[in-house]
Amino acid sequence: HLEESGGDLVQAGGSLKLSCVASGDTICISTMGWFRQAPGRERELVAVLHNSPSAATYYPNSVKGRFTISRDNAKNTIYLQMTNLQPDDTAVYYCAIPGQNVWGQGTQVTVSS
Repeated sequence: HLEESGGDLVQAGGSLKLSCVASGDTICISTMGWFRQAPGRERELVAVLHNSPSAATYYPNSVKGRFTISRDNAKNTIYLQMTNLQPDDTAVYYCAIPGQNVWGQGTQVTVSS
């Protein structure tokens, strides 16, 4: 079970930090991802954090340099730090364990211009 939080309404140029707490899943041994889906658009990947020990990350060009994924194994939580948010970042953000097809319910991020 995954539960996201931290979504909010922010102005363009602002920042938000999303959290995703995993219950019953051990995130340190799982590759984790953040995805988003805007109205009328397909769900898209915005960040991946591979499992230990590599802990490699991946970001698409649309968010590279603005978004950072991280994890706190002790809290079984992953984060998505988002900076310089733009209206195009408006979407429902989901965390997931893609390899197990486990998804959270999503948290709304709205960026006003």
